[in-house]
Amino acid sequence: MLKALHKTGLVFFPAFDWAIDPTHPEREERLLYTQDQVTEEGIFDIPGIIEYKPMLATAEDIRRAQFCVPDEAAITTESHLISAGGAKVIADAVMNKEVKNGFALIRPPGHHSMRVSHGGRGFCHINIEAIMVEYIRSRYGVKRIAIVDTDCHHGDGTDNIFWHDPDVLFISLHQDGRTMFPGTGFPGELGGPNAKGSNLNIPLPPGTSTEGYLYVINHCVLPVLNEFKPDLVINSAGQDNHYTDPLTNMNFCAQGYAELTTLLKPDIAVLEGGYAIEGALPYVNLGIILAMAGIDYTGVVEPDYNPEKLKQSVSITDKIKKTTAQINKYWSQRFQMREDAGKPGEIQIRHKEIFYDTDNIFERQKERVRICKDCGGCFEIDSQATPGFHILGVHIPINACPACIEKGYEFFDKSVENKYHHVFLMDRPKGNYHIK
Repeated sequence: MLKALHKTGLVFFPAFDWAIDPTHPEREERLLYTQDQVTEEGIFDIPGIIEYKPMLATAEDIRRAQFCVPDEAAITTESHLISAGGAKVIADAVMNKEVKNGFALIRPPGHHSMRVSHGGRGFCHINIEAIMVEYIRSRYGVKRIAIVDTDCHHGDGTDNIFWHDPDVLFISLHQDGRTMFPGTGFPGELGGPNAKGSNLNIPLPPGTSTEGYLYVINHCVLPVLNEFKPDLVINSAGQDNHYTDPLTNMNFCAQGYAELTTLLKPDIAVLEGGYAIEGALPYVNLGIILAMAGIDYTGVVEPDYNPEKLKQSVSITDKIKKTTAQINKYWSQRFQMREDAGKPGEIQIRHKEIFYDTDNIFERQKERVRICKDCGGCFEIDSQATPGFHILGVHIPINACPACIEKGYEFFDKSVENKYHHVFLMDRPKGNYHIK
């Protein structure tokens, strides 16, 4: 009789009532086939695998991580709140030591949703992992968290939310942004001035196979994690780098996902993308569940799996090795890069332009961050959406020093109210959220 070596928690939420349209790849069938497969394989009958039911996340949960414009209710449905709530449930189960690890198999996804959210982009409205991470940090006092995003698309929303946070290590493995949405995630995108090197983006060439992914895990991700020493490891477990996925150009397989999970040992995995609804997701998700539970997964093989057809070329291998070496060099230089970023108290400015492909919104941002050697630095974001609203969001980080707390309130108090539809203040040390 099978028994889980590691007690593993699962949450399923297919979101029956939410889809961009009935034939869109981001629809309820993404998880229904997996749910059927897991049930047929008797996974819920294995001692040590525990199913949890999702709950509703609250506006307060979202506000720890994001500014929703004009408010949370305008850009979310109940399904979004249940998806985020499902991740919270798994977080509680892990943090309360009810289980060793957990997998939130939920939708809608979230990793393209940024610090400011005016609506849907990349099928995402709110950022599920970021909401969960900030919930964990507030409720359980965890300081250092690593997020490893293995979705085929760059996790630009999560990257953006933790851009200035030296205590959250974000690593994204994704198909080269020159070949696919969202067109970002290049090696030189390393985080804000106070957190250089805490955002590591590893673009992989189209055609990367299991060999390439596992090379990056073994030669970059694991050494970086060992040095960072996170209290928790989160896996944004997107599965659209599977060789059958209709939206991408990679050659990963179910066995590869399971082995990646075994190596990474995530405390929590959260489902992101993956659109080969019948040919990939039931096998990949089953492999991940078995790997997290410490159960043999060698029998999980796709019906059409042919390793000879999925071998990567020598040129792809060489590119991956060069990129890995480059990322490792950046990581080794992170403290010097932060030291060279500027003098304490200086304000650094960054401009961004963001297109919401789902809701057809164009956003312009001007961000001002205080250079600080003692914390992640307070910052303000002037955000103008067309069509939409003009807002100012001020963020005081959870680890803020007294000088950044003072400067954050100065940003908020000196804002010209009649210039904006709304001015938001996120005071993470006190857990307060103000709107004027």
